[in-house]
Amino acid sequence: MANGSSRSSTAIDLIQQNLGRDILIVVSADQLNIFGQTFRPIFVGTLIEADEGRITLWPVQIKMSNAPNYEFPTPLFFPVESITAITRFDRDIKFPIS
Repeated sequence: MANGSSRSSTAIDLIQQNLGRDILIVVSADQLNIFGQTFRPIFVGTLIEADEGRITLWPVQIKMSNAPNYEFPTPLFFPVESITAITRFDRDIKFPIS
């Protein structure tokens, strides 16, 4: 149990080191649906808040194949346990989603 807690706090430390920076995250879902649009769970945004249970990105882009740089109109919150990948990322970089 202590080992799991150690890993969890290390992950939180890494996330908190990126506060105010642009990051790319992938969450644990094969696909998501918003506004009737199905997309892969890839998001790019500025990390504005992090705590034990969630992170907040704002502004945040949802990477969809027909709108690869769609900017969501409100901050998005992600449970830390649903994040499968996180890395620093320049939100101006374009990449194909197909």
